[in-house]
Amino acid sequence: VQLQACGGGLVQAGGSLRVSCAASGSIFSIAVMGWYRQAPGKQRELVATMSSIGSENYADSVKGRFTISRDYFKNTVYLQMNSLKPEDTAVYYCKLTQPGGMDYWGKGTQVTVSS
Repeated sequence: VQLQACGGGLVQAGGSLRVSCAASGSIFSIAVMGWYRQAPGKQRELVATMSSIGSENYADSVKGRFTISRDYFKNTVYLQMNSLKPEDTAVYYCKLTQPGGMDYWGKGTQVTVSS
């Protein structure tokens, strides 16, 4: 399984960005896909996940601002980020969890929010 993320960049506070992550390889349709982020000097943290049946889970810090979505046919997960804040600056990583618990990580994409 390989994950390819794209869509990061530089945006001013209050702006929006969308990142996407396409998975390829042997993927079970019931895999969980999601986004995590890691800011300099901090631990990687959960941003949002979506199950195979569309159940969403968000970190409190992004609720109401970020929306996760998923294209099951394309094995792609998206993260729409609105009302971005400087504290959202981080490297964003996508993760796929197969049934049984095997995790796959994509290379991160940098999101920088200027004040």
